[in-house]
Amino acid sequence: MTTPTRRNRLDEEASPYLEQHADNPVNWQPWDEAALSAAREHDVPIFLSVGYAACHWCHVMEAESFQDEAVASALNEDFVPIKVDREERPDVDSVYQTICQLVSGGGGWPLSVFLTPEGKPFYVGTYFPREPKRGRPGFLQLLEDISRSWREDREEIENRADQWTAAITDELESTPESPGDPPESDLLGSATAAAIRSADREHGGFGSGGPKFPQPRRLDLLLRAATLDGDEASREVAVEALDAMATGGLYDHVGGGFHRYATDREWTVPHFEKMLYDNAELPRVYLLAAQVTGADRYARVAAETVAFLERELRHPEGGFYSTLDAQSRPPASRGGDDAGDAEGAFYVWTPEEVHDALADLDVDGVDAGTAADLFCDRYGVESGGNFERGTTVLTATTGYATLAESYDLPVEAVERALMAARGRAFEARAERPRPARDEKVLAGWNGLAISAVAAGARVLDPALADTATDALAFVREHLWDADTKRLSRRYKDVSEPGSEAGETASRRGDVAVEGYLDDYAFLAKGAFDCYQVTGEVDHLAFALDLARVVRSEFWDAEAGTLYYTPADGEALVTRPQELNDQSTPSSLGVAAALFEDLDLFVPDEDFAAITEQVLSTHADRIRGSPLEHASLVLAADAHTRGPVELTLAADDLPTAWRETLAETPLPTGVIAPRPADDDALDDWLATLGVDAVPPIWANRDAVDGEPTAYACRDFTCSPPQTDLDAALSWLADR
Repeated sequence: MTTPTRRNRLDEEASPYLEQHADNPVNWQPWDEAALSAAREHDVPIFLSVGYAACHWCHVMEAESFQDEAVASALNEDFVPIKVDREERPDVDSVYQTICQLVSGGGGWPLSVFLTPEGKPFYVGTYFPREPKRGRPGFLQLLEDISRSWREDREEIENRADQWTAAITDELESTPESPGDPPESDLLGSATAAAIRSADREHGGFGSGGPKFPQPRRLDLLLRAATLDGDEASREVAVEALDAMATGGLYDHVGGGFHRYATDREWTVPHFEKMLYDNAELPRVYLLAAQVTGADRYARVAAETVAFLERELRHPEGGFYSTLDAQSRPPASRGGDDAGDAEGAFYVWTPEEVHDALADLDVDGVDAGTAADLFCDRYGVESGGNFERGTTVLTATTGYATLAESYDLPVEAVERALMAARGRAFEARAERPRPARDEKVLAGWNGLAISAVAAGARVLDPALADTATDALAFVREHLWDADTKRLSRRYKDVSEPGSEAGETASRRGDVAVEGYLDDYAFLAKGAFDCYQVTGEVDHLAFALDLARVVRSEFWDAEAGTLYYTPADGEALVTRPQELNDQSTPSSLGVAAALFEDLDLFVPDEDFAAITEQVLSTHADRIRGSPLEHASLVLAADAHTRGPVELTLAADDLPTAWRETLAETPLPTGVIAPRPADDDALDDWLATLGVDAVPPIWANRDAVDGEPTAYACRDFTCSPPQTDLDAALSWLADR
C-alpha cells in the first residue's frame, strides 16, 4: 500500500504548536484540502490530534508516541495524521470536542479523534499512553485495532460515524423550530441561586473537588446581582472565590498574573501555563469587584496582572501574545543543566532559594535572614514543600498582622520588608530558564485583553488607555482588511528582528485563518470599551464595522441565531454555534450584549432586534442551564432591565469625574462620551457613516461650556448635570 502522506508538512506552518511537531517522524499534515483529499483518495481514516503549545499532556503524548518510530510507522501507513492548533482552529476543535464530551462525559487536550475520509468521527478520546496504563488503552495497539476494524468492520464504523455526526449537529447547529419569548426578569436570580448552590463555601470557587477553574462569568453574575439587586449572598460567594484565587497558588505572587486552573480543591497547586484569556477576563472581574466592594486588594491583583500582560505577553508593537508554557528547565539550584523541562519549575521555590535570593537585603532594620523567614512564612515555603521534588508553590498563607506579632515587628515594617523581598525574588527568578512563549497574536483573545486593560484605564490609571489602544491598533493593522471589511484570526512574526531597524521596520508577519464569531465579537467589544474610556469616535466606528460583518456573515435570520463560522467559511460536518461559556466567554452571548449597546448609536440598523431574537431562540436552553450560559444570562438580564446610558458632553473630562467613574460600578451601563459642542458632531457622524445624530447624543451638549452628564435608564432621563455625582445618584434611585 502506498503511504497516504509522503512527509511531515508542519515545517511550512507558523503556529508554534504545529512547529513543535515539525520534526516528529509522524507525517503530520495541517488541516487543509490537501490532507483531506489524501484521505479520500487512499480511502483511509484520518487521525486528528488537537492541542496547543502550552498543553502539558500534549507534550507527554508527543514524547511517548509521536516521537516513536513504531507509532509513526503505523500512523503513516494506515492513516492520514492531521495536527490542529485549537487556538487557530477553534471551529474544528469545537466540533470534535463536542462528540468527545457527548460520548465520554469529558474532554480536553490533546484531543484524539479518528475520522472517516469525509470528516465524520467514529472513535474519540484525549491522551492515550503508548502502552496501556491506568485503564487507558495503549495508543499503538489502538492504531492496530482501528486499522483492522476499518478493513473488516467498515459498515459498523460508518454507521457509528453517521450517528455521531447527527448528534454533533443536534448539539451545535440546530435551533428550535418555535422560539419562545426572551427569558424573564428573574433569570439573573435563578442563575445566581444556581451559582451559590454550586459554590464551595469552605475553600472558595465552584465545585466540591478538584480541578477548579476560575469561572469569571459566574463571578460577573454574582457581582451584578450584588450591585444591582443588593444580593448579599451573591456578594459573599463572589468574595470567597476572588479571595481564594488571589491568595492561592493559582495566582503568581511574585510576578502577577494567573495560571490556568488549580488541580486541587484548596487552590494550592495550579496547572502552571498562563493563558492570555485568563489574564484578560480575571483582572476585568477583579476591577469590577474593587468597585463593588471598595477593597484595595482586588485593585492590586488587577494592577499586577495587567503589569504582567504588559511585561511578558506584549508584542513590541502593541498586540498580546497567546500563552506561556507550564514547563521550563529547572534553575541551576535544582540541577537545571542536567534536567529536562519540568512543570512549574520557573515558579516554585525552596527555602534555600529564598534565602539566596534575599541574601543582602536590609529594609528598615529588617535583616536579610529575617526578611527571608518572613517571605517563607508569608508564602508557605518550607522544607519538603507542597509540590514536586520538595519545592513549594507560593500561597499567601499568613497575614501581615500575624507575622508582625510572631516577629515582634510593626505591621508596616513587615509590609515594607515583604514588598522588598518580593521585588528581590522577582529579580532572582528572572535569571531562571523561562517557559516558552506562544507568540501568536489572536484577534479574539486580544479583544478580551483590550477590554480588560481599558477597564484598568477606567479604574486604575488613565495611562493604561494607551496600552489598550496600541493593542487595538496592532490588531487593526495586521488582521483587519479595511477594503474587504474582513478580519483574520492569527498573526505571527516570521522574521527575526536582527537589527535596531528591524525592531521597528522589518518584521514580517504570517496572517492566517478567517475570523470566527469570537474574533469579531470580542474585538468589537474591546474597541467599544476603548471608545467608552477615551472618547475617541474612531474606536466606536471600528466596533460598528466589526458588528456589521457579524450581522452580514454570522447572523442567520431563519434559524434566529449567530453561528460561530461565517456563512462563506469552510464547511465542516456541521456549522457550530458557541452558546456555552468555556475557557473563554460564549461569543454568541458577548455579541448579543454588544449588539444591544451598539443599537443606542445606530438605532436604524436594528442590532437590538437581533439580540432579542437570539435570546428568544435560545430561551429554553438559557433557562434550563443558566450557569453554562452565563454570558447569555448577562445579555438577557441587560435586555430585560433596559438600557442604562451615561452621556458625557465634554472635550476633556475633569479629574474629579474620572475619579468618580473609577469608583462606580455600572455593570449594565453604557458610557457615551461626545464633544461638548454640537458642531463637532458632524465629523463624528461622518466617521460612523450615519446621517442623523443618535438619541444617545442628541440634544445633549455641554451646558454653558461646562462638562455635562446626562443619565438615562430605560428611556427616562435626568436633567443635564454639571455635577457627575448628581447624575449617578439619579441613576441609583431608579
